[in-house]
Amino acid sequence: MQKEIDILIIGAGISGIGLASHLSKECPKRSFKIVEQRQNIGGTWDLFKYPGIRSDSDMSTFGFNFKPWTKASVLADGTSIKSYLSEVVTEQQLEKHIYFNHRILSLNFNSSKKKWVVEIENAQHQMEVWVANFVCGCTGYYNYNQGFQPIFPQQEVFKGELIHPQHWPENLDYKNKKITIIGSGATAITLVPALVKGGAKNVTLLQRSPTYIASVPSVDKFYKKIQNILPLKMTYQLTRARNVGMQRLVYVLAQKQPQLLRKYLLSSIKKQLQGKVDIKHFTPTYNPWEQRLCVVPDGDLFQVLRDGQASIETDLIEKFTTSGILLKSGKTIEADIIVSATGLEIQILGGIKTTIDGVALDTSKTMLYRGVMVSDVPNMAMMIGYVNASWTLKVDIASKYICRLLNYMDQNNYKGVVAQGDINEMLDDTVMGSLSSGYISRAMDVLPKQGKSKIWQVTNNYLADRKALKAAKFKDDILKFH
Repeated sequence: MQKEIDILIIGAGISGIGLASHLSKECPKRSFKIVEQRQNIGGTWDLFKYPGIRSDSDMSTFGFNFKPWTKASVLADGTSIKSYLSEVVTEQQLEKHIYFNHRILSLNFNSSKKKWVVEIENAQHQMEVWVANFVCGCTGYYNYNQGFQPIFPQQEVFKGELIHPQHWPENLDYKNKKITIIGSGATAITLVPALVKGGAKNVTLLQRSPTYIASVPSVDKFYKKIQNILPLKMTYQLTRARNVGMQRLVYVLAQKQPQLLRKYLLSSIKKQLQGKVDIKHFTPTYNPWEQRLCVVPDGDLFQVLRDGQASIETDLIEKFTTSGILLKSGKTIEADIIVSATGLEIQILGGIKTTIDGVALDTSKTMLYRGVMVSDVPNMAMMIGYVNASWTLKVDIASKYICRLLNYMDQNNYKGVVAQGDINEMLDDTVMGSLSSGYISRAMDVLPKQGKSKIWQVTNNYLADRKALKAAKFKDDILKFH
């Protein structure tokens, strides 16, 4: 069968739901369909099921600009975030637009038709062909089918369970079990206190190198104080503005005075550890924000380490043994369960085979015009959120820009638009900016690149982007309309 549609949104996670909400309000003449390969909305927040799964950004900025987060919690658990997204879907009446269990197999832009031809496997495993005017990639930036899983020396001899957090077994019984978590990122530091709370016998965090970790309050006292005085929307906006400013201030400080911020972070951690854990485990060799800064609510990670309910090792793995891990130092960690919190596998457009007139699209050879439009790809936008602030901040302003662009096209009777790239503009740096995290370094051959000119740069600066996208005109030398 063949289905003619106007706007195709790929993915019903935060990006897809956010864009659809803006389209429904700001582009009433446009219709859209959301294709989701999973059976539920939520994306990341439907996929990850590991204990303690939560946001690592404050909820006043993680929520949408049109939908206040009504709780005083600074960080939120996965279930609460999923409920919030479900409320948005209901309030914006998006259910009728979502096609669940539909997997896009290929995208091909047909220049003669000036449309996207989309091959889809539907929920009944039948093939369908959809023809779309405009495509918006809202798939996030990692592979949902598998995380990054290195092969450890002699891992096959380990008699216990080896788990990746992206595929946490349902109803896993870990009570009274010895657990080792390999990793030092947001997932690893979330799992440690959660597994302790869930009844693990002991938990060891095994890291190759330390990460900067900041403790934040679990409850926003400012929000609680003003929510009984001011209307809900104003309370949300004030808290959001304050937290956007604080996020930006910390990031700018990291760029301009890295040693000052480093000193502050290490001093705060030292106070949390109270001399009971060696500060070396939390003293990175790099400057703050060269890799993502992690946060923990009320210092929960430091508390379980202080109390002896968990331990931390900074070392390299020599090999797995039948009962655990042998470290390069000669020390052995006994484990019943080993969790490989080793990160994500980067993927753009959900790994969908994408072509233009049958010629494969190499996303690493593209740039993003205003951080939204894919260079030299007609009628396509892509959602890439911030690495130094809440993903949703970018979704809101990018969605508004896309809506303005579509309305401009309608007013001028344009059917197509392409951001014409220039190979001389392209830099080696990716749209993920200067982060040196392993999962980003591994994805140089996948991620779109930065450009020399500001219009081709992804700055990870929400305040600047908000101003630029709001003021952006569509008549320039780059955007070509048909």
